[in-house]
Amino acid sequence: MSKLAPLSLIAVAGFSGNAFATQYLSMEQAQQAIFPEASSFKSLPLQLDAAQMKQVEKLAGLPARSVAWRTVAAYKDDKLLGYVVFDDVIGKFELISYAVGLQADASVHQVEILAYRESHGFEIRNTNWRKQFVGKTATSGLAIGEGIANISGATLSCAHVTDGVRRIAAIVQVALKK
Repeated sequence: MSKLAPLSLIAVAGFSGNAFATQYLSMEQAQQAIFPEASSFKSLPLQLDAAQMKQVEKLAGLPARSVAWRTVAAYKDDKLLGYVVFDDVIGKFELISYAVGLQADASVHQVEILAYRESHGFEIRNTNWRKQFVGKTATSGLAIGEGIANISGATLSCAHVTDGVRRIAAIVQVALKK
């Protein structure tokens, strides 16, 4: 084995972290997957005020984290179907990009994983795991062990996405619920 071989192995190992990044859906594809019956989507930039941020924290048991949220309203003709909110959370080391579809009553309609950048834990994209969120609200079963099952090997990804979905459900309940 040459003296250069160990260096080449180190170089390959250093680049392997990015090899796991996978883009599953664009924002537009996620909107369509969440509300396939929608005839239109309208950008709905959401800005929370200080009082709303406190309400979100109380409902979710988590800080609102940001005043600005990427939100889209889904319509079938003139009828509001619900909202899609886009967010990123940390997995173990890298960001997980995801979208949460919510009904107008702020209950979860669907969760989609847009991009996953970790080497482990990609199982959170499995349909059966994501289906656990459907119908839940910020105050009903949106926690690991209390309505959402953990996935071995994806503990942090499960916990962080679940917390993110609960935060988003609280945001929609506070700011947009009809």
